[in-house]
Amino acid sequence: MVDWRAPLQLALLLLSFVSPGCVYAAHCASSPNDDHAALPPSPAEIRALVLRVVANQRLNDAALEQYERIERRQVRKSEQDTTIVEDKTFRVVPTGTGTIRVQIEEDGRPVDAEVYRRQLRDLEQALASALNSGDPGQKRAVEKGAKRSRERAELVDAIPNAFLFSRLGCETRNGRALAKLALEPNPTFKPASRSASLFAHVRATVWVDEAAGQLVRLEAEMIRDFPVGGGVLGKVYRGGRFVLEQAEVAPGVWLPTRYQYDFDGRKFLFGFGVHELTEVSRYRHIGPPKQALETIRRELNDSRATGSSR
Repeated sequence: MVDWRAPLQLALLLLSFVSPGCVYAAHCASSPNDDHAALPPSPAEIRALVLRVVANQRLNDAALEQYERIERRQVRKSEQDTTIVEDKTFRVVPTGTGTIRVQIEEDGRPVDAEVYRRQLRDLEQALASALNSGDPGQKRAVEKGAKRSRERAELVDAIPNAFLFSRLGCETRNGRALAKLALEPNPTFKPASRSASLFAHVRATVWVDEAAGQLVRLEAEMIRDFPVGGGVLGKVYRGGRFVLEQAEVAPGVWLPTRYQYDFDGRKFLFGFGVHELTEVSRYRHIGPPKQALETIRRELNDSRATGSSR
């Protein structure tokens, strides 16, 4: 099965290693009259900043696995079309090896109360299965999750060599100083896997909060067609765009608040498009599967007692 979202997920990988350009962040926070601001960063300063940003992003990735959130997804037919063809809102709950999406609204209207409770019961079963290490299905889920983590780590490890980093300047957003950085494909990069070959097809701009050492915004663009299966299975066309924004949702925890995908391509002989805007809000720490299961069971018990949907 071809993963047609692979090029879209490529941009997300850039979150995990924007650090080489972050050496310029210290200059953005410095006073214009500070002579030290004009000095290039030392190797020690570069290393310290690299380690800080990477460590922060890894902590964010781990934290996301214990936060539920609300995602509102709006779908359009094309990037230029303002007509919304799908508008759904989900409660997204981590399960230890992925997430379960519980639909709560469609076109701004709440789903039926019984439909919502049925989804919660399905979620309860999924979380209970996650605690059964002897279950064959759970073992497969754990293996798939571990494989995804390994593949992500391999791609992240390749990013420092896959891109050339440069400083575009400094910006202030919401009262915070941000370093603006450009990522361009490195023409000398030799990908070790098909997935890593994606890097030659993407350029990106990132904005980094210098004080927190966190990524605030990422804009990525497909600069050339990306063939799948040598072009026989299809391709994702150049010009596709991806935007991600994240913010501090708890002290020291920065998680996504907005995704926007605008991609077109061809699958076999048929064209396809992905034009989605997802806004993420109401993050709540729900913990690992055992703690999440307790929360969902309490909600189910409360809904039975009161007759309410949520």
